[in-house]
Amino acid sequence: MADLENKKANNPEAKKVKKKSDKPSLWSRIKSFARSIKSEVKKISWSPWTDVRKNTFVVVVVIVVCGVALAIVDYVFLQGITALGKLF
Repeated sequence: MADLENKKANNPEAKKVKKKSDKPSLWSRIKSFARSIKSEVKKISWSPWTDVRKNTFVVVVVIVVCGVALAIVDYVFLQGITALGKLF
């Protein structure tokens, strides 16, 4: 156990303390981040514009149908609660 502690104490890498100046500057980190984003965007397999339009149309139609169905259910429940209120 003591041998391990002595090895750690004598190890020059263990004594290294990172200084604030060792850290890259903010602008270099931002540039690196932007470069990595650009390289990742190039790897994306983009869908053709016709497929995007078709899928967008499908999404809009499904949203409208769900909205109408929800409005009908809401109206039915409203009428039911109103009818119950008139009974008492």
